Amino acid sequence: MAKLPERDRPWVMRTYAGHSSAAASNALFRRNLGKGQTGLSVAFDLPTQTGYDPDAELARGEVGRVGVPVAHLGDMRTLFDGIDLGLANTSMTINATAMWLLSLYVTVAREQGAPLASLAGTTQNDIVKEYLSRGTHIFPPGPSLRLTTDTIAWTVANCPKWNPVNICSYHLQEAGATPVQEVAFALATAIAVLDAVRDSGQVADFAAVAARISFFVNASVRFVEETAKMRAFGLLWDRILTDRYEISDKSAKRFRYGVQVNSLGLTESQPENNVQRIVLEMLGVTLSRDARARAVQLPAWNEALGLPRPWDQQWSLRMQQVLAFESDLLEYPDLFEGSHVMTALVDDLVAGATAELDRVLEMGGVVAAVESGYLKSALVASLAERRGRMERGEDVVVGVNRFPETEPSPLVAAGAAAIEQIDPAVESAAVESLLAWRAARTPADVDNALERLRQVAGGTGNLMEATLDCVRAGVTTGEWASVLRDVFGEYRAPTGLTGAVSAGASTVPGSALVAVRERVRRTAEELGAGRLRMLVGKPGLDGHSNGAEQIAVRARDAGFEVVYQGIRLTSAQIVAAAVEEDVDLVGLSVLSGSHLAAVASVLEGLRAEGLDDLPVVVGGIIPPSDAATLLASGVARVFTPKDFAITDVVDELVTVVREAHKLPILVIQAQ
Repeated sequence: MAKLPERDRPWVMRTYAGHSSAAASNALFRRNLGKGQTGLSVAFDLPTQTGYDPDAELARGEVGRVGVPVAHLGDMRTLFDGIDLGLANTSMTINATAMWLLSLYVTVAREQGAPLASLAGTTQNDIVKEYLSRGTHIFPPGPSLRLTTDTIAWTVANCPKWNPVNICSYHLQEAGATPVQEVAFALATAIAVLDAVRDSGQVADFAAVAARISFFVNASVRFVEETAKMRAFGLLWDRILTDRYEISDKSAKRFRYGVQVNSLGLTESQPENNVQRIVLEMLGVTLSRDARARAVQLPAWNEALGLPRPWDQQWSLRMQQVLAFESDLLEYPDLFEGSHVMTALVDDLVAGATAELDRVLEMGGVVAAVESGYLKSALVASLAERRGRMERGEDVVVGVNRFPETEPSPLVAAGAAAIEQIDPAVESAAVESLLAWRAARTPADVDNALERLRQVAGGTGNLMEATLDCVRAGVTTGEWASVLRDVFGEYRAPTGLTGAVSAGASTVPGSALVAVRERVRRTAEELGAGRLRMLVGKPGLDGHSNGAEQIAVRARDAGFEVVYQGIRLTSAQIVAAAVEEDVDLVGLSVLSGSHLAAVASVLEGLRAEGLDDLPVVVGGIIPPSDAATLLASGVARVFTPKDFAITDVVDELVTVVREAHKLPILVIQAQ
């Protein structure tokens, strides 16, 4: 086929960045833009994402870890200092506090003199996937959808180039979603958002709303299947907008999406293999011209080891640039037009996703499916099946369950220097800055703005203008969220474990699990206990619960009685649960980098309760030097992503319990 008459423009190129402080993140942004990055993608730290100021109890150890802390307007000014927001294209990965962060951004743009009509970018603002996979939700579904609806209505009227919501299937895939589930659950969320906006009566031009709905997807290494998934996404989106909402404008119905390829598919073992994984995953969302991503951000090769350095992010940016500018990809029409193989794959995905979407809609929609636990249970079960295939060797992961032999990697020879290190002083500096900001405000202005916010939240008016008033008065992130917590309440989403009974047992070789079950039974018998009891705890604000839930499911299948209360617990709550439930083992999961502070706090609490001998194990993305520190502090075992065989992990947990009680070695061979 002939080449295109004119070479396509490349997609917006981003790197997901932000850490330590607004000033440090601003310097990183400006360096990346200087290297040819064409858009910004802001990572906010967990306190900012979940509506806490740096001095909040739950923020301890989390400030500046997985993103930049933004507690008030001054931080947002610093974050974008020297960056013209009228020309920038900015993606902000923020959900529960999306309205707040957008208001900060808009206020800085106004201060710069940028017309609001020129602002281009995205606030993720998809709260549903937070209930299912990422865990940074604050409020119940109803009020959360109201915040999303109000933000959409305001931006359509005031910032017509801004995407006020980015329906995010990325974390659904990480949480276990098959391609069919990823498409169906994301589209069910989009329908819930569109229905809420329509029912609010705030926007007359509904096509303008549809035109500003974007998506954020995941792409695995199965890049042929991922290409088909994106083509299926586009077909179904067009069908929904045409049939359900009677929109005929082709431009409004275009499927707009950005992508970050699969970070959780990166491996700690032989991390150099992650480079080719990232490139292949990028192909799945760029090869098909008719379903090409509008923006791409790639993880770095060492994200399974810790926070990437600027050089690592540069490498990922260069991958995009080589594909876009050196290859001939952008010179041709769609490569898959007329392909019988691709057409069949797309048809199968469309049929499967349609059936799953219909099932969710018959339940009353995505909110009802969240509240019933159906969606979470489905994801936990799918992830258990995926992990089981990996453990059985049916899904090959090079360097992990196949070809583990390796030469020492020069890329990680530097040890801790191979990743970005966050200075613990970052947190105290953020707290000092926050106190100074509060002291410089006019208290009456703050009180009046917060009272107006409270009144509007208690009624039915749009919350955006009241939020903008709060920004201008100097209100902080935690204060804004606290008022809405008082009015709306907080929400603890279903864990999904109930619906995953025996999911793990059906996915691993039977003899291995049978042997572990016997060790669990014999150990409980020797201790005079009915069953061994294990507490799985998620301290701090880290909401990535997938690994913790898979351990909980497999441990329960092996005969443990598992106590799991979900995410975002204080150390005091975890200690209280350990005491009340009289557990034999505590397992802590921390993936945000705050493991040293979080684990130390739990250990201190257990010792204060006289539970010095209660064994504690820790799992997460933990560098070797930190693992050594944890073990020296009294932690019994540290598990990292290289420990992929969950049944083996559970078997080791039995050993930990036996060691704590000085029981003799017990070996039971799998048959």
